[in-house]
Amino acid sequence: MIENINIVNEQGERIGSVEKIEAHVNGVLHEAFSIFVFNSNEELLLQRRNIEKYHSGGLWTNTCCSHPRVGEDINKATHRRLFEEMGFDCELKEMFSFLYKAEKLANNLIEHEFDHVFVGYVENVNILPDENEVCEYAWIKISELKKDIVMNPQKYTEWFKIIMGSQEFNSIVK
Repeated sequence: MIENINIVNEQGERIGSVEKIEAHVNGVLHEAFSIFVFNSNEELLLQRRNIEKYHSGGLWTNTCCSHPRVGEDINKATHRRLFEEMGFDCELKEMFSFLYKAEKLANNLIEHEFDHVFVGYVENVNILPDENEVCEYAWIKISELKKDIVMNPQKYTEWFKIIMGSQEFNSIVK
């Protein structure tokens, strides 16, 4: 399915649109979001991307990540995609945003994104992941996760490792 996403400038302002695959082939700076959902045990819900995904397939990452559609409000996009990917929704709050570029991903793709990071909290949620997107999920303590990222960085997506190592994220999770 062809999907167009928002091209942005370095301040995150929308300036055009591009087909999603083309953005990743050519390294076009585009808008994205990453959702982190926690529970009261201070565990983060991770997903392992379906092995068949066009990039970063089989890697562990945050609860949900995607792109708003052209002209779509970012807040609506996060709720839409969290439900589509993980089968539930919750209150989400944007915490920070950042710009990154990761080259030489699988299939010679490039991630060049202005990424908005959202955080939510749930209890006793029924997780029903879309098997086309997610092949596995798990709850994990941040301290255990950070140790595993150091020991096994190849198991995780590039954007997830960047976020996990950022001052902004670490000020949220303490």
